[in-house]
Amino acid sequence: MEEQQVTSPGSGFLTSLANALETTVDELTGGTADLPPGTARGPYRPQSTELGVGECRRLLGTHGIGRVGVTTPDGPVILPVNYILLENAVAFRTVPGTPPAAAAGNRIAFEVDRMDDDLSQGWSVLLVGVARAVTDSVQVSLLNERAHSLPWAGGDRSLWITVVPTRITGRRIAARHAYLSSTITRPELQ
Repeated sequence: MEEQQVTSPGSGFLTSLANALETTVDELTGGTADLPPGTARGPYRPQSTELGVGECRRLLGTHGIGRVGVTTPDGPVILPVNYILLENAVAFRTVPGTPPAAAAGNRIAFEVDRMDDDLSQGWSVLLVGVARAVTDSVQVSLLNERAHSLPWAGGDRSLWITVVPTRITGRRIAARHAYLSSTITRPELQ
């Protein structure tokens, strides 16, 4: 019977690889997999870039869960919702009588973001607009057909809310490229 031996890379190799990838050994080996996003170190010399409306819309189309911010009698609340991106709006479904349903007829905020702790970068898109309840049965059927998945919260979420943005803003945070290029030594420059 042949004996098999599993080898694992040494700590020196892992440290070199982590440094080359600008991460940590813990992140490289999955030690931070269950941590919430945003707990890693920030980028070296971070650069914040304002995103144009087109890029914001493109990023909105890459996700299916966002957060709706609405004012209730008890104060502002921010809640996660499944959403779909329409040509000129964002739509999400909820249960009548809940805080997200209170968005209908009010000016609200809707936000989507992505954090990449391994690369110390991320982006955020915020849109502001007036929310409207969808009451036309044909439009409700079309929204139900376009929905990518069932709501994560489950239950009968039959009320669709649309938000046509009056303002869309976004930004991206990443390490400055100048740092990377300044650390490379080219022989012809010496």
